[in-house]
Amino acid sequence: MAFLFDSFQHWKKYCDEKNMSLSEVVVEYECDQKNRTEEEIFTGLAQAWEVMKDAVHTGLEEDMTSRSGMINNGAKKVHRHPKTVLSKEFQNLIARALAAKEVNSCMGRIVAAPTAGASGIMPGVLFTLQEIHTIPDKKILEAMLVAAGIALIIEQRASLAGAVGGCQAETGSAAAMASGAIVYCLGGDIDQVFNAVAITIQCMLGLVCDPVAGLVEVPCVVRNASAAAIANSSAQIALADVNSVIPVDEVIEAMGEIGASMETRYKETALGGLAATPTAQRIAKKVLIRDIEILPDEEVK
Repeated sequence: MAFLFDSFQHWKKYCDEKNMSLSEVVVEYECDQKNRTEEEIFTGLAQAWEVMKDAVHTGLEEDMTSRSGMINNGAKKVHRHPKTVLSKEFQNLIARALAAKEVNSCMGRIVAAPTAGASGIMPGVLFTLQEIHTIPDKKILEAMLVAAGIALIIEQRASLAGAVGGCQAETGSAAAMASGAIVYCLGGDIDQVFNAVAITIQCMLGLVCDPVAGLVEVPCVVRNASAAAIANSSAQIALADVNSVIPVDEVIEAMGEIGASMETRYKETALGGLAATPTAQRIAKKVLIRDIEILPDEEVK
């Protein structure tokens, strides 16, 4: 069954031929490839969902100050701010995506979905979606399976790693996963789910990976929030049957081509972009000095 997840076209064709949903095909794939039962799959998903929700709560309730000092309880500040840009729901979405990612930056427990650098997007999106639409946990778990299938194809045709494809590969892929999950949860058909993926990736093509001081903090955390917003806007567009024009498989191919041609300094090396700015260089120097100071004498030698 591995061939199913080398293209969205094959995934859809299989669903149509077998009269199966997107999530059912992923369950079948997991059972076939990993010799797991359906019960085991959903038990694992439920555990992952609990970790995601816990990360949101932790980021909004506990101290989230990173060793570098670049992360300093931003999620709580956003969540508690009295003025909203659009609505309280939008404010919550952004704050929750920030919260889960800050937990990662502060060495807490998260789910890499698909990577640690993008770990705030799925929790922020699904947590808020469930709250607004009262979606049952079973449907959320099915949506996570759909998101996993989306990630499998992106991994095959492009990349999920910032070191390979830039931040488009990490936050872009996570946003695409989340957008497809939203459409699935809200009753969208296969074409609408895949259209959401295509629109999301189109919005994030070319995004570089330029972590300040080499840490997955700045601009990674705020990009999780913006990616969560893009996931929702793309889902809204796709649900209205606005076509992406470029088919999803071709969009992913473009993502892979851009990642391959992207200069090395823009792919997680902290040599270009924001990481190369004077301020970022000063921060990197302070972080390095601080790390050296806390090492035991024998390690410094």
